[in-house]
Amino acid sequence: MTADGPQDAVPPLHLPRRTRVLLGCAYLLLVGAVVADLVTGPGTTLSPVLAVAPVLAGATTRRARVPLITGLVAMAAVGLLEITNHGLPSSVHIIALITVLAATLASTANVVLVAARERELFQVRTVAEAAQRALLRPPPERLGPVRVAVRYVAAAAEARIGGDLYEVAESPYGVRILLGDVQGHGLPAVETAADVLGVFREAARTEPDLARVAERLDSALAGRPVNERWVTALLLEADRGGGRADFVNCGHPHPLLRRAGRVRELAPPRHAPPLGMLGLVGGRYQAGGLEPRPGDLLLLYTDGVSEARDEEGRFFPLSERLAALPTGGPEDVLDELLADVRHWVGSAGLADDAALLAVRWER
Repeated sequence: MTADGPQDAVPPLHLPRRTRVLLGCAYLLLVGAVVADLVTGPGTTLSPVLAVAPVLAGATTRRARVPLITGLVAMAAVGLLEITNHGLPSSVHIIALITVLAATLASTANVVLVAARERELFQVRTVAEAAQRALLRPPPERLGPVRVAVRYVAAAAEARIGGDLYEVAESPYGVRILLGDVQGHGLPAVETAADVLGVFREAARTEPDLARVAERLDSALAGRPVNERWVTALLLEADRGGGRADFVNCGHPHPLLRRAGRVRELAPPRHAPPLGMLGLVGGRYQAGGLEPRPGDLLLLYTDGVSEARDEEGRFFPLSERLAALPTGGPEDVLDELLADVRHWVGSAGLADDAALLAVRWER
């Protein structure tokens, strides 16, 4: 720990190029004011503008000593200008010194406050990363006949995990995969995601029927003491031989199948409600079937991807972009797609959490 606090707990400050240019211009104006003061002679002074120096220094650092030292240098410069402008009343120079001192103390206090808040945020993000590793475990790269990859981006700047969820589990019935999206945001959404994942990890290994797994998840949500949240979800089962796959869609965006350079949606046999709402509409979940071929890639995603908008309000063309990507492993496909989404939304960023999960059948 230093005099400025535990600085190693705060990531280094990286200023955008435009900000650096503006601050550089401000420093040049400040230097120009001092030079003008020296040139104009003893009848006038611009020394009060030196109060800007510690403010500018505080905008470029998270170390309190930087604006403090800058303020002391500025006060020394005020004293130098006082010698040059000896014809002015002493009150003018005293006011300049007080102004610089006040700006120095305020800027130093602001740096301390901002650094403390950033340390808190950094600690929260660190805890969130640990929670993510425990809640959203990275899937194995290869499971039986399929390769799996996943990418997850939380929309909130202060979070690494949100309401989207995924899980990949081996079972006696094949590889079972879950991708879901909890209604809402914040800690309640994370709690719901944890509940769903816990039930899935147990049911995926014990229930022989994939539709029954979905019903177990629905019952778990419907039976919560306070059930104000529902979850859209897609469940996938790939048999060990690689010749058959089943999926159950619980109100989720349709998965995309890329085969031989063409992309199509896999619609469910019948539309079904999200998890937690089956009791309101009645009926049962029903599984759809797929006969995958070697090289097929199935993309599961949440609406944070499909509903990402550009500056003109247009949705991200997920199907078109997936079809245009070169053939590659699921990791490469997801990295390309996620880069495209970020480029599409631009500086506005994602409005919702985004999860992408790709399954590729190997030869």
